[in-house]
Amino acid sequence: MSDVESTEASLATREQVLARIREDSRFVLATHENPDGDALGSLVGMHGLLTALGKESAIFIAPEDMPLPDEYQDFPLDGLISSPPADVAERTVVFLDCGNIDRNSASVLRDGMHLLNIDHHHDNTNFGTLNYVVPEACCTAEIIWDLMHDLGVRPSPTIAQALYVGLITDTGRFMYENTTPRAHLMAAELIEAGVDVPAVYERLYENVQPAKLTLLATALQHVQRFDSGELTISSLSTEDFSRAEAEESYSEGIIDHLRAVRGTRVAALVRELSGPDRKGQRKVSLRATDDAVDVSAIARAQGGGGHRRAAGFTTALELGELIVFLRSQIAVQLHASSDGRAAATLV
Repeated sequence: MSDVESTEASLATREQVLARIREDSRFVLATHENPDGDALGSLVGMHGLLTALGKESAIFIAPEDMPLPDEYQDFPLDGLISSPPADVAERTVVFLDCGNIDRNSASVLRDGMHLLNIDHHHDNTNFGTLNYVVPEACCTAEIIWDLMHDLGVRPSPTIAQALYVGLITDTGRFMYENTTPRAHLMAAELIEAGVDVPAVYERLYENVQPAKLTLLATALQHVQRFDSGELTISSLSTEDFSRAEAEESYSEGIIDHLRAVRGTRVAALVRELSGPDRKGQRKVSLRATDDAVDVSAIARAQGGGGHRRAAGFTTALELGELIVFLRSQIAVQLHASSDGRAAATLV
């Protein structure tokens, strides 16, 4: 499909999404597991949009994804439900910022009257009856912001702040490569709508729990580097979390310290998952420092996904096996010979 055809198809889908919003009356909103700032900001923004249009809307977050991380505790989750509504088959279900419904506890909502899939991940599996996926958007919150313009809805200060959180978390405070001129225009408009910028930054980045600092110190002690620094990796066990008296969400942000190390091409944080149903499972977060390595392709090889420079997956591989896998995948992308084999030798 040419760029022109792709743009025309996207615009046509957008009109269909707008038609569903205008014509349908009852909605339930969902996002991916372990919702982050963009997921939550998109949920709250979409809920506010629908409410402003006089629609009935509910926000579904599974019990296992609650409570939210400390920095997101003050999100205004009006209409929050933790189980599917009895009338889900008569509602339009909107999945936001969710690349794959099959890896999501919210898949219990898949039998809605319509299934709208609104996202910006380039590897989205297009699981909806309508798939409005905009990889050019810096975050899903930007897509909601666009839909609000289309529908003539101005964000309240509360909604503006939620969308702003989605914007700054997915652009890394406007430092990542997905920061576009539109991202700054969006920020300016949301600030004019009432965002308290210092309060948002203090809540997200300057209200660190002592246990989170302890966990960071542990992760930095566990740093390993391979292949002249091409892979910088650290790991955290369930015992590390226990000793630090840290919640699982406290590992958020640690990978940015690994990514910042000079010479790193890919940063990885491996976190052992707790709970009897997750025994032996590890959550792996990946970040690339440039476009030379597509970490979403590495994640997909293990059943995960994400963006070109930020992705993740869950695996049963032991740490040693995982390191071998990551090194080989990075080598294939950075040092592939003409016959497709990795030129780098793993030692």
